[in-house]
Amino acid sequence: MAKNTPLKKHKTKAEKIEWLEQKNAEALLGGGQKRIDSQHKRGKLTARERLELLLDEGSFEEIGKFVEHRATDFGLEKEIYLGDGVVTGYGTVHGRLVYVYSQDFTVFGGSLSETHAEKIVKIMDLAMKNGAPVIGLNDSGGARIQEGVVSLGGYADIFYRNTLASGVVPQISAIMGPCAGGAVYSPAITDFIFMVENTSYMFVTGPNVVKTVTQEEVTSEELGGASTHSTKSGVTHFASANEVQCINEIKQLLSYIPQNCEDTAPVYEYDLNEDAVRTVLNDIIPENPNQPYDMREVIEGLVDEDSFFEVHKNYAENIVVGFARIGGRSIGIVGNQPASMAGVLDIDASVKGARFVRFCDCFNVPLLVLEDVPGFLPGTDQEWNAIITNGAKLLYAFSEATVPRITVITRKAYGGAYDVMNSKHIGADMNYAWPSAEIAVMGAKGAAEIIFKREIAAADDPEAKLEEKVDEYTEKFANPYRAARRGYVDEVILPQDTRKKLIRAFTMLENKVATLPKKKHGNIPL
Repeated sequence: MAKNTPLKKHKTKAEKIEWLEQKNAEALLGGGQKRIDSQHKRGKLTARERLELLLDEGSFEEIGKFVEHRATDFGLEKEIYLGDGVVTGYGTVHGRLVYVYSQDFTVFGGSLSETHAEKIVKIMDLAMKNGAPVIGLNDSGGARIQEGVVSLGGYADIFYRNTLASGVVPQISAIMGPCAGGAVYSPAITDFIFMVENTSYMFVTGPNVVKTVTQEEVTSEELGGASTHSTKSGVTHFASANEVQCINEIKQLLSYIPQNCEDTAPVYEYDLNEDAVRTVLNDIIPENPNQPYDMREVIEGLVDEDSFFEVHKNYAENIVVGFARIGGRSIGIVGNQPASMAGVLDIDASVKGARFVRFCDCFNVPLLVLEDVPGFLPGTDQEWNAIITNGAKLLYAFSEATVPRITVITRKAYGGAYDVMNSKHIGADMNYAWPSAEIAVMGAKGAAEIIFKREIAAADDPEAKLEEKVDEYTEKFANPYRAARRGYVDEVILPQDTRKKLIRAFTMLENKVATLPKKKHGNIPL
């Protein structure tokens, strides 16, 4: 139990100062040294240690250090800890203002009480008023059961602020321990979720409830660990090996994004020599149009050196999304990945892409789309799980985006997927194609089999006839020049010149102004 030294009638200034120092020391200990040691034994840092790593040295200003809970049931009136299980305040990261809260597992297992929630709500309100990101370091056993509905109400107060802040200021959640039940919904509304492997987990209902209801035997790690959520569910965007790496990645993410929806991302100096022709790009696309390659090689060849910061790396790997810099300026990149499932769009890839596009549009981050897509994934599994609705999310996200948007078609752009991947028809500002681009309704072989079905069937040598018709279709349609003649592609360019073109185009689009029709909000196909 915390000492919680009572206030006495101090007679001297020195005694009053001594009492304040004692209270400060008491607050810094959280649930006590024994519980701090226990936290360390689990391989976890304390709430305050995490903030020290995250924030610039000496920049943290704490708010609500002496807050105490108000509960009197179940013996809680005898257990009072200063701060009530969460450290809140503000500081800077790379010199830029952020608001933070860090839950303290050493105090009632980090459980959320009425006053705990009030502290979080206070810094969220300040973040909204002052236009700065909110970073939550979550390590909590959930609602404080002894407080009943009051703690549940505290969660709802936080959820409401998360929703109001969405699209106004960036919201980042790091799961540094347990996050269960109602606690998961605040991170779910935020923009990015980080998890730590082997020490953090998220789920609505834990393994014991799962076993009771469904008879499934599953561990916390299997049910809701970092690996599960970064590969299977897509709930988390980043899975870090340890807490230090997690916090460093949060700091890296912040360097690419603005403070709020009316701000722009920081601009960094870059080497002018990097504008030199990037000849490495000429050799990435294979001669065989069906041979895979890694779209990350294209990305690395286009952006400022070592600036690509991938998001959702291990989920829906048939699409690549992430932040980078080009000419020192932040951009968001969405690229089909031919090295995984030939780069087709499926349900998971569509949702992953749509979510990222909407974040970039919320916070004025220009978009670069690298396109090599053979279409949407066919099959009963996709159709029965609503590929139509989910694919439409990506279409909607691009169509609604008003930030500068540029597309480069590196190879295939087939069917409806051509339209969806930021085509000129849905509002892209500039569309480039490489000479290897194939822009058509479908692949040459499939198209030839449909268009020339009778002619092929009547031929003496159907296989030879099919090959002839495939070549005919390829020459006529499977190239970028028909689209260029129509103006759907602004220019067919050499791969080596792409970086230079992009720097100039994004510079040209810097002052772009586009407005959507007046409305309360659209109804995205959720």
